[in-house]
Amino acid sequence: MARVVKLTLCLATFFCILSFANAQSASNVRATYNFYNPEQNGWDLNAVSAYCSTWDANQPLEWRQKYGWTAFCGSAGPQGQDSCGKCLQVTNMATGAQATVRIVDQCSNGGLDLDAGVFNSIDTDGSGYAQGHLMVNYQFVAC
Repeated sequence: MARVVKLTLCLATFFCILSFANAQSASNVRATYNFYNPEQNGWDLNAVSAYCSTWDANQPLEWRQKYGWTAFCGSAGPQGQDSCGKCLQVTNMATGAQATVRIVDQCSNGGLDLDAGVFNSIDTDGSGYAQGHLMVNYQFVAC
């Protein structure tokens, strides 16, 4: 009997985690671009006045360079300081092109504000540049 209870608890915990993970994504999100230019700014979050610099500016250079940067103001997932340093897999809905990005800033457009380099890398057909934005899906992923 104790074994059945343990198994039931494990399965319940698993499904709770799974449903939480599913809540950490959104579809049909507007993504614009921002000129963070991390390479030219020495991967310095303070130099670009990123919101998350208060908490993440002293992260190792390798950590700051690993992924492209984005501002996050999406409807699904952690907000404010809780989003800082987290990673997203962003998918261009039109072409399927993907990139993993690290949240370093906040925005006010209701979606994402990708570094221009990331934006260009997933704007494989040029329509995002022509329109000034892409429509994307995002999902929180492990960094």
